[in-house]
Amino acid sequence: MILEHALLQVKPGESAAFERALQEALPLIAASPGFMGLEVRPHCDDRQRYLLLVRWHRREDHTEGFRKSERYLRWKALLHHFYEPFPTVEHFGAPVATL
Repeated sequence: MILEHALLQVKPGESAAFERALQEALPLIAASPGFMGLEVRPHCDDRQRYLLLVRWHRREDHTEGFRKSERYLRWKALLHHFYEPFPTVEHFGAPVATL
């Protein structure tokens, strides 16, 4: 399993609209082959910041599958205009330690 990670900085005053758009966008990513689950968590102190965590079977399911799909174009139209700056997306492999 691969874990995709991004810190999403939403433009001031746009959090509620972002959260509504996110609900509309969720079925787009959920329909992607290799998608295993997603969490978006608000920051405890900064309501404009969110942590995105997406679980994929393989990295290519995200980079080649979802990102090159028509669903991604709709995802992008729904969500990308909320971010400032645009987030860096990273991928992490299997845990080296768990507790």
